[in-house]
Formats: sequence, C-alpha cells, structure tokens
Amino acid sequence: MIGYVMFGTNNVKESTTFYDSFFDKLGIIKVEIEKDYVGYAIKKQPENVIFYITKPYNNKKASFGNGTMVAFEAISNKVVDDCHSIALRQGATNEGSPGLREGYGSTYYSYFRDLDNNKVCIYSKE
Repeated sequence: MIGYVMFGTNNVKESTTFYDSFFDKLGIIKVEIEKDYVGYAIKKQPENVIFYITKPYNNKKASFGNGTMVAFEAISNKVVDDCHSIALRQGATNEGSPGLREGYGSTYYSYFRDLDNNKVCIYSKE
C-alpha cells in the first residue's frame, strides 16, 4: 500500500549519520546516495527504497509535520531498546522511552524525534 516515506532534512550528511547509526539493527541499508537525498531499503529487498531523507524540493527549510510519524518494525524488544538508546546518543529527543503502552496489547514501542524534529517510532511484536 505505501510505496515509500520521505522526511525532509536541512542537513543530509548529519541526518544520514543519524539514521545509519541504528538502521543496521533494523535490517535497513543505504542504497541511494545523492547530494540532496539518501534512500534506504530493507536488506532483503535492496531494489525497493522504503525511506528517504531529503532536502525539500522547493528549496525551503525542512520542517516536521504535526501528527506525522514513521514507524519501523524491529525483530525484538532488545533491538527497540538498542535503537532508542543509539538515537538518543546521536542527538535525538526522547518522545517515549521503550516499553509497553496501555491499551496497545503486547507490542513494545519507543518514540523519539530525529535531528530535524521528525517523529520516529521503533516497535516490536516480540
């Protein structure tokens, strides 16, 4: 249903370093590297880009969307913990420490904002 997701950034290099720091734990690899954007794919399907970080096409400053978030599935709760910790060390802002959420069953979630204030969720159905 969803082809891919894009997050705007004001600094492609810093944003790439940030996502590279934990994407390997999620089985996500960098497959496209251009001056104004970077594309990532699932390691098992490198031909299908699922996530881009990009300078806005209109050349204006990138900003986050209120109520907008992207969620990446991890293979275990430990990977959720690891990714959340790495993201915070790389400069992310904590939006919800790893754990279960009341009313959401046994799915384990963590939330943070990236360097451009985009909201990211890492979750596991372990």
